[in-house]
Amino acid sequence: MDCHEVLCLDGDGIGPEIMASVLEVLSAVRPALCTELVTERREIGFAALEQAGSTIPDSVVNAALEADAIVLGPVSHNDYPPGSAGGHNPSGVLRKALELYANIRPARCWEGISTPSGASFDLVVVRENLEGFYADRNMHRGVGEFMPEPGIALALRKITHAGSLRIAHKAFELAVSRSSGKKVTAVHKANVLRVSDGLFLETVREVAAGYPEVEYEEMIVDAAAAHLVRSPARFDVVLATNMFGDILSDLASELAGGLGLGGSLNLGERHAAAQAQHGSAPDIARQDRANPVSLILSVEMLLRHLQEDLAADTIRNSVAIALSSAQTRTRDLGGRLGTQAFTEVLSGLIRRTLN
Repeated sequence: MDCHEVLCLDGDGIGPEIMASVLEVLSAVRPALCTELVTERREIGFAALEQAGSTIPDSVVNAALEADAIVLGPVSHNDYPPGSAGGHNPSGVLRKALELYANIRPARCWEGISTPSGASFDLVVVRENLEGFYADRNMHRGVGEFMPEPGIALALRKITHAGSLRIAHKAFELAVSRSSGKKVTAVHKANVLRVSDGLFLETVREVAAGYPEVEYEEMIVDAAAAHLVRSPARFDVVLATNMFGDILSDLASELAGGLGLGGSLNLGERHAAAQAQHGSAPDIARQDRANPVSLILSVEMLLRHLQEDLAADTIRNSVAIALSSAQTRTRDLGGRLGTQAFTEVLSGLIRRTLN
């Protein structure tokens, strides 16, 4: 029997708790799957560092390369030792090794969840994942930051036509597939970064010409941040280079109710990795306080990528029902439930839907 092999990497802090929630949800939605999911759990982060001397051992990278999909838990990479002592950022390593060039981050409002502005919106940020100012991702060897002498730190930003071309195509393809909007906003700082963002915009315009059915606009990043706060519903698909996309997607998710509700999918030509938008929150680890929705919605996106639309729809609809009432929300959202109780409620909703 054919199956999808899914590699689950718990990560640090609340990672093991919310991964357990994901596995329970996948078990509940199993009757809706067209193809069986076979999951395997491996250690990364501090647990792997202690066991194997690296926060992401080569064996894990090789397993990710062989898997059909990856579920990546949050990691505490800021607290890792230097790379020379085995402290590598698992997210950055996997994005490079699997060539996960696109980071898709939806931000949508949910019934029952209050938002800072009171606005209702449904947008998605399409973020380039392998270039820009990210020092661990924009060099073949070494990193893009260096200190030639004490007191002077330099950083390189890499923007390529090839990288901009493929992320632009992903943004326009997504805009075409969406039921509302059909609009792409390219975010940039070409008024200052004339060469690098100039190349990015030239490439995006080249792609835009091939999608006449999609409205296209360009917006300076500081104006984009202001408009997101003032009127987020004006956006549909926001296309951005790596760092701008990282910042704006967090802003958009907070405006929609919080990072705990933000799904995220990393995509390449052959691989895909679901990854929560938030961090590892070690301060609440092992206290049954973590909200697993972000990683669950990331897995919903992963299932949709695997063409398991019925399973994905069932998860999304069940999450919407659970979030609609304070009786069935986690405490961070004004509810009463801890991680395990919320997972039980959500899994129960899924099972009742499929029975």
